[in-house]
Amino acid sequence: MESRAEQAVEKYLKGYNCAQAVVCTYCDLFGADKVQMFKATEGLGRGMAGTFEGTCGAVAGACVLAGLKTSTANFEKPDSKMKTYTLAKEIIRRFEEKNQTISCHVLKGIETKKVICSCPDCVRDAARLVEEILLKDK
Repeated sequence: MESRAEQAVEKYLKGYNCAQAVVCTYCDLFGADKVQMFKATEGLGRGMAGTFEGTCGAVAGACVLAGLKTSTANFEKPDSKMKTYTLAKEIIRRFEEKNQTISCHVLKGIETKKVICSCPDCVRDAARLVEEILLKDK
């Protein structure tokens, strides 16, 4: 599979939030509707709701895709969470390994004034992890 990481960055630069950029770049590969995923991830940008206080939206978007990959959607007996958590934890671990944290305000240097990773680079890194972890068999 040819990398789509730069497409994700282009979406971000076009105005998508970081979560939307990652999710909408790959949702077709997981059978998800782009319009619905764009809407569903709108509140996840800039560290959740634009606060910079929560998890990096690009990482959150990658974790959303982990759910699309592994969920059985068994409403009576939800049975796939652990598989999803395992993939999401690997995304988080590898993102932190490269960037020290998944906390938006730390990544952006809100308190320290030292940016660890720019938003386009966070999108690129999360997109690459989607490809390496969730799409390695494609």
